[in-house]
Amino acid sequence: MEDHYMPNVRHFPGFLLSAAIAIAMLVVGSVPAWAQITQISVVVDENEHGAILGLFMQPFQLGFSVQRDPGPGGKPNALVYDLMNSVVGGDVILSESGGVISDLLRFDPSIGRGGAVFFYSDQDGGIDAVADIGLPTGRNPNVVTLPEGPLAQGFGAIYAPTAGQPGFSLGALGPVTYIFISDPIQIPEPASLFLLLTGGTALLGLGLLRGRTYDGTR
Repeated sequence: MEDHYMPNVRHFPGFLLSAAIAIAMLVVGSVPAWAQITQISVVVDENEHGAILGLFMQPFQLGFSVQRDPGPGGKPNALVYDLMNSVVGGDVILSESGGVISDLLRFDPSIGRGGAVFFYSDQDGGIDAVADIGLPTGRNPNVVTLPEGPLAQGFGAIYAPTAGQPGFSLGALGPVTYIFISDPIQIPEPASLFLLLTGGTALLGLGLLRGRTYDGTR
């Protein structure tokens, strides 16, 4: 299959990145950057905002595109982020109270530069984001289901895959935690940005999150 992945990078607001770097500098001080890579965080939302945090103290924007998902029941106009690293394939399902599926994150090791994640969102709340195209009609055999709950910037989930689970990194410099935001990320106040980066846990370095999930209802 010919690869048509053409990343179209849209930067996070400059305020977000500047504040993130400032927070990291205050926390880690003069400790060497390599010593801080005990956790890497990947943040993606349903409206073309994606970044890697915790890698060499430098937030890095993820490339994205809208393209066909070759996975089971995949759609031709799915939002996908290039993770630039080899990952385990599979689906991560976000469910609301009552077991209603609201979002699906599909990891595909054959897309992008070693691996990518497709972001699908349902259309129950209307169409106001790029990922609001409905859910794929099929599922990968490797599936993890997470409860969707409140985060600092909307609803979503925090996911720390273990070996063999969808999204597990096969070559990262440290453990990878994903933050899935099911509502578009808005420009946060400094306090909200701090909560987003920490996920409500102690900040050990920029984007160093302890893997956990949240449960709640909209």
